[in-house]
Amino acid sequence: MKKLIIFDLDGTLLDTIEDLANSVNHALALHNFPTHPINAYNFFIGNGLNKLLERALPETHRNQDIISMLKADFVTHYYSHSDEFTIPYPGIPHLLKKLSDERLQIAIASNKIHQATADLAKRFFPDIEFTAVFGQRDGYAVKPNPAILEEIIGIAGVEKSEALYVGDSGVDAATAYNAKVDFAGVLWGFRPRKELEDVGATRFVNTTDELYNIIKSL
Repeated sequence: MKKLIIFDLDGTLLDTIEDLANSVNHALALHNFPTHPINAYNFFIGNGLNKLLERALPETHRNQDIISMLKADFVTHYYSHSDEFTIPYPGIPHLLKKLSDERLQIAIASNKIHQATADLAKRFFPDIEFTAVFGQRDGYAVKPNPAILEEIIGIAGVEKSEALYVGDSGVDAATAYNAKVDFAGVLWGFRPRKELEDVGATRFVNTTDELYNIIKSL
């Protein structure tokens, strides 16, 4: 039986795509770079902020100096606009409350910058007592490095066999497999099922009811 459920944030718990896109487009426009339609960002995000900005830039301008410049502008804008269009996916607040009431430990492991991850978790799920909420932190490897899952499992004091990671991308699936943790892929997020299957994912859900049933059956 699972005792710890670790969730990705963007594309899994929260639909954040429009706010993320708007903040990156704001930073790009400040420096006269082309912007992108919102749906293009489905395939830009997932590997941390630096990779997001790199993918959004023209290939001829993908260097660390420009990425650092855009990063500062993105962070300033995003901290002020991170919840304008962001909403939880249908059923997510109820699912988290149900798991919490049943005394399962709940955590978040994201490649979103850490402060924004913590702020959004508090903003949208104020009644949930998370075991850990971790985003991308300076000096820590980003997913699919398994360290973030291993750290949370250590904090929770459970075995890997007692943990489940839930995410919407190939990065999430790879993180779970690198950590030797069971994985469930949600199909309401940003990435197509095939991307997850290509990494080896075999367990998928279309609704939070299906996810709850998997959690209780493993």
